[in-house]
Amino acid sequence: MQKSVRYNEGHALFLSLVARKEGTKRGYLSKKTAENSRWHEKFFALYQNVLFYFENEQSARPAGIYLLEGCTCERAPAPKMSTTGKEALEKQHYFLIVFGHDGQKPLELRTEEESECDEWVEAIQQASYSDIIIEREVLMQKYIHLVQIVETEKVAANQLRTQLEDQDTEIERLKAEIVALNKTKERMRPYHVYHENEDPDIKKIKKVQSFMRGWLCRRKWKIIVQDYICSPHAESMRKRNQIVFNMVEAETEYVHQLYILVNCFLRPLRMAASSKKPPISHDDVSSIFLNSETIMFLHEIFHQGLKARIANWPTLVLADLFDILLPMLNIYQEFVRNHQYSLQVLANCKQNRDFDKLLKQYESNAACEGRMLETFLTYPMFQIPRYIITLHELLAHTPHEHVERKSLEFAKSKLEELSRVMHDEVSDTENIRKNLAIERMIVEGCDILLDTSQTFVRQGSLIQLPSVERGKLSKVRLGSLSLKKEGERQCFLFTKHFLVCTRSSGGKLHLLKQGGVLSLIDCTLIEEPDASDEESKAGGQVFGQLDFKLVVEPSDSPSFTVVLLAPSRQEKAAWTSDISQCIDNIRCNGLMTSVFEENSKVTVPHMIKSDVRLHKDDVDICFSKTLNSCKVPQIRYASVERLLERLTDLRFLSIDFLNTFLHTYRIFTTATVVMDKLADIYKKPFSSIPIRSLELFFATNQNNRGGEHTNDKSPRLCRKFSSPPPLSIPSRTSSPVRTRKLSLHSPISARVGGLDLTSPLSNSGINHNTSQSTPTPTATSPPLPPSSTSPPPNNSNEAGDMSPCRSPSTPRHLRYRQPGGNNVCNSRCPVSPASAFAIATAAAGHGSPPVFTNSERTCDKDFIIRRAATNRVLNVLRHWVSKHSQDFEMNGELKMSVICLLEEVLRDPDLLPQERKATANILSALSQDEQDDAQLRIEDILQMADCPKAECFESLSAMELAEQITLLDHIVFRSIPYESFLGQGWMKVDKTERTPYIMKTSQHFNDMSNLVASQIMTHTDVGSRSSSIEKWVAVADICRCLNNYNGVLEITSALNRSAIYRLKKTWAKVSKQTKALMDKLQKTVSSEGRFKNLRETLKNCNPPCVPYLGMYLTDLAFIEEGTPNFTEEGLVNFSKMRMISHIIREIRQFQQTPYRIEHQAKVTQYLLDKTLIMDEDTLYDLSLKIEPRLPA
Repeated sequence: MQKSVRYNEGHALFLSLVARKEGTKRGYLSKKTAENSRWHEKFFALYQNVLFYFENEQSARPAGIYLLEGCTCERAPAPKMSTTGKEALEKQHYFLIVFGHDGQKPLELRTEEESECDEWVEAIQQASYSDIIIEREVLMQKYIHLVQIVETEKVAANQLRTQLEDQDTEIERLKAEIVALNKTKERMRPYHVYHENEDPDIKKIKKVQSFMRGWLCRRKWKIIVQDYICSPHAESMRKRNQIVFNMVEAETEYVHQLYILVNCFLRPLRMAASSKKPPISHDDVSSIFLNSETIMFLHEIFHQGLKARIANWPTLVLADLFDILLPMLNIYQEFVRNHQYSLQVLANCKQNRDFDKLLKQYESNAACEGRMLETFLTYPMFQIPRYIITLHELLAHTPHEHVERKSLEFAKSKLEELSRVMHDEVSDTENIRKNLAIERMIVEGCDILLDTSQTFVRQGSLIQLPSVERGKLSKVRLGSLSLKKEGERQCFLFTKHFLVCTRSSGGKLHLLKQGGVLSLIDCTLIEEPDASDEESKAGGQVFGQLDFKLVVEPSDSPSFTVVLLAPSRQEKAAWTSDISQCIDNIRCNGLMTSVFEENSKVTVPHMIKSDVRLHKDDVDICFSKTLNSCKVPQIRYASVERLLERLTDLRFLSIDFLNTFLHTYRIFTTATVVMDKLADIYKKPFSSIPIRSLELFFATNQNNRGGEHTNDKSPRLCRKFSSPPPLSIPSRTSSPVRTRKLSLHSPISARVGGLDLTSPLSNSGINHNTSQSTPTPTATSPPLPPSSTSPPPNNSNEAGDMSPCRSPSTPRHLRYRQPGGNNVCNSRCPVSPASAFAIATAAAGHGSPPVFTNSERTCDKDFIIRRAATNRVLNVLRHWVSKHSQDFEMNGELKMSVICLLEEVLRDPDLLPQERKATANILSALSQDEQDDAQLRIEDILQMADCPKAECFESLSAMELAEQITLLDHIVFRSIPYESFLGQGWMKVDKTERTPYIMKTSQHFNDMSNLVASQIMTHTDVGSRSSSIEKWVAVADICRCLNNYNGVLEITSALNRSAIYRLKKTWAKVSKQTKALMDKLQKTVSSEGRFKNLRETLKNCNPPCVPYLGMYLTDLAFIEEGTPNFTEEGLVNFSKMRMISHIIREIRQFQQTPYRIEHQAKVTQYLLDKTLIMDEDTLYDLSLKIEPRLPA
């Protein structure tokens, strides 16, 4: 890098010589040094604009050079000195040279004479060219100013030129107009002359004609305007304007409601939470109100925008306001998702008396208008749907060519998408809250319920029977066991676990110390007692075949058996079906894990979700963002063919889907079509199962083959892709998933043998009684083609042990054993569960394979496909028959088709023993009596011949009345078949024929309510009537304790009838406690907020229970009327089917759990005696006689 400036020294010496000889100014000056501030006398010479200084006048070389251009020179005052040197300083004259560039220190000089100092200052000023620089700057500014003037003048000249051109054009136009006017004037001149000479009468006639022409013209325009006002377009615009005005009014009201919520509740409660004795915590305040304050701010801005647009009417533009609002509406997701939880927190906080008192004080504010806090918290829930409805109405009256049409349609689509997302999140959140509610009910807590993938299936009361290690019933304790008290258990079934709890006297739940939490992956379900087990058979006879077993085999503790007793056959079938489906789900997921883990460390749910082929929208199927219990996206819309395909697809084995399909299939298809599909899957699995069901799994195994030897392609199966990979056996320690549990379910004796897919096939026979906990060493042998020979089967008594495949519920310790203890030939090809599942889910060939030997069919692909297809069909039929038996009771043709198919399955020579037994169980279930012997019917009660005479009301206790009312209500309620809830048959003209059982339930409700009112009105004195009212209120309260909310509503509705409610003297005699109790009961069953209190009560209610049916009918009607069954493309709206199914499942849950109440004929005879019932007119007339109207 260059550090110094080079200059021409010779030239500098030449200039210094010239300066010393011919310089402008020369002489001695004193120069102040910068180092020590001393003055040294030097010889200075000025030449042009360069100042040289020498050590003396004779020096040849200069000591320094200064470039003076741009500097300033001026006189400087003398520095301050002491008095001794003051006189010497007064003789010196100082001047200062300041250079124009930075970094250069000023040069201080002095002379002894003042004149010489002035001369030097003047000479240096001239040498600095400062005057020239100043003059140059002045000239430059003048030049710039002149240039600006010139530019301005040019612009002005162009404008003037343009104006001149325009004026020339205007002059030419005016000249042309003048010429035209002159010509017109010349033509009109004869008329004017004639007009001046016209007759006055003619003038009057023409004046009248002119008036008539004007009147006709105005009339014509009036007709045009009136026609437009009456036109459809104008009517549409008026409706559109009215919709906009209504929207502004609704938005004003909504903002006002939010303002009350925030200012009358939220902010005061925040202040209360900060007090010394807070009645509520800040966390609870945040949980109750969520982000309502942010929502208020957002809508205040939106409301101001609407008012500003209304002020500019009729040029109203709304679409851009929605464009601004849409991105901000996502804040509603948090509010809607946590709304139910906020109401629960509020209900819990109300248990605090201080908070309840403070809240009532806030609610008494005049601005609240008598509305409760829950009402204000509910308002934001309906805002997004309200916007959607408003935009829908607005678009209905907006022409297609309207400037805002596209923007409004876009806003509506975005709001609908947001609404769907919110609905899906609410469904998922409701499941989590249900789990948390159950977890809070358990005193010890339950960590497994904190798993978000844990989905609630069902709950109810079962009786646990005593058992020993081997799972056999204990004869010693059976005689002394009190099943109702000691053995009653509250059971909860989830997708992964089964909880068994005891209920304490205070209502709290306690998990059993052993067997309280059962992991379904470790469980094997045995539904029927084994015929060869004498003790189990005897126990089954004692309990009427209502017991079932769960054999639990945990990996870290000894196995044990849980024996449970259901109250009825229907409930046992429902429990066992749900448990088996949950076990299948877990094992299906585990089977997928075993497929993927060989070549990927990614978890199965992640791989499924990442593969777009599994949940990609297509022309005939559309998916939701919500995941089902299998962690697969739920179906939103689909064709009937795709729904039937999913019904038989192992990857999508979902309880929710299966229940939804079987509950609602009547809406979009028939039972015959479903049966035909199942028959095709069984008879023609290769052509019925779509190839896309196999793509993911088969491609995975293909990638995993490597360079291993492959089996020859089977001549029985024609595929578009290559044959599957070699069927290898992974070791037990290589995978966290135990393949021994990866099987479908089917009841089987513990002594039936099966193929253990995790065990190697050694050269020695395997002992059948080998302990299940003994590990078996793994040996891998190269697979050979299926054409290799194998030893012929030996005819043995243990023919069942020859099964080459595991059964659905085979215990995991069972292993394949060659009969007679013969050695196993190495030519047999071991089958891994991964490959078996991959082959079983799909095929592209067709035709019926021939019968195979055991060794041959073990290695044959089409045999495994047929077995998997058979198991899937049997699973669907099992679920259908056990949980939807009414379908077969009411449809004999369907029942016969199922029986024929099952008989055909039994004739299959390749059928496994486990499949044969499962088929026999389904046939047995179909052959059972339709009516359970333990279940009473209303008809049975009415037709009892030996019934005693009905007793009077006074002789019956409130407990007896409440129990028998509950029994009758539940008998009527459970008799309703679930298909009656489809299609709104109860609202049709022929409702009696369509839904007779719903009509019977409604009639029973009215009869019971009329009976209560009639009984009260039969008393003539005030005291008896008030006593009857108090007794009926006590009956209603006992019904509430029995979870009979239908009975509560029967009694409270009777007491609220006008004939009874107007009896002021009678009500004056009723005690305050009874009135307070009645208010509490009415609040519980009130219809306010779509029965929100009753819904909350039912959520925390354990069956048995009798809900109010009208609440569910209202929900179903709302769903039916609000959404269509099919989309415009003809796809089934499966989201709607899912909502209907969820309601039906809740109804059936309450239907299937009976009351353990003993029937008392004397009480039911009184309750069903219709001779005691008066009609409404008779009741009111009697009321007027008892207490006449007061004179006005």
